Amino acid sequence: MIKTTTQKISKTESWLLAARPKTLPAAVVPVLMGTSIAIHDGYFAPAAAFVALLCSLLIQTATNFVNDLYDHLKGSDTENRTGPERALATGLISVKEMKLGIFFTFGLTFLLGMYLVYLGGLPILIIGILSIAAGYMYTAGPFPLAYNGLGDIFVFIFFGFVGTIGTYYVQALQITPFIIWASVPVGALITNILVVNNYRDRKEDRQAGKNTLAVKFGAAFTRIQYVIFTLVTYLVPVFFFFFYKKSPWIFLPLISIPFAVKLIKMIYTEEGQALNTTLAQTAKLSFIYGLLFAIGILI
Repeated sequence: MIKTTTQKISKTESWLLAARPKTLPAAVVPVLMGTSIAIHDGYFAPAAAFVALLCSLLIQTATNFVNDLYDHLKGSDTENRTGPERALATGLISVKEMKLGIFFTFGLTFLLGMYLVYLGGLPILIIGILSIAAGYMYTAGPFPLAYNGLGDIFVFIFFGFVGTIGTYYVQALQITPFIIWASVPVGALITNILVVNNYRDRKEDRQAGKNTLAVKFGAAFTRIQYVIFTLVTYLVPVFFFFFYKKSPWIFLPLISIPFAVKLIKMIYTEEGQALNTTLAQTAKLSFIYGLLFAIGILI
């Protein structure tokens, strides 16, 4: 039975729900970071940066669609789930419609990505194909990453290293140690979004056979994981200052530490639906940190 709260939602609103807009900062931050360093290094290419942003948003959206579809088919999502409502579980979008949406979104990503391949050559083609494949295999396929404790690694690699370094590469056509290190806090903060999600859903996931790290190692491990990623995030500006001799403006992201501390307290004290706020705020923190870091690099 469909929840009454979904009965007045239009088809457009249903697709927006399926796209999970609160998670989309995860797609913006890598491009923001990679582009800010490209500007700093004198390689800014506006068209390349814009297309990279579109591709990043589309891959994130398509991955969310795949997650919605296969969590529904595997029985992980129901209309009574703890987290936000899902478009398929509540009947707002049919399985056939979602499959078409996935095909269209990934297909558009590939077409737009051809411009980036034109700029960056074979490495970008390989990265693009791997990104699309990973987005699909996150929940689908014979060995879905999210169901086998590999979702965190996927997010850290593709939203941290691949997204940030790839954005820089299509503009600068080179990779530097600086851009590699800059990818670390991006990956850590975005992975924390998933950590909160898995922490919130660990009981439901265990019943559905979805073996996330939170299911495998428990609540205490997951909270520590969140804290460690947060600590790593705030150590990187210090590392940059001493090893790359950047200006004191590189410490600008540290302004967001009180926000991060508040989120750590939330994950240690909240449970169930209350963690939906923690998840949304963690996504917000990733964007705020990324923006402050980008400004600190450019000043």
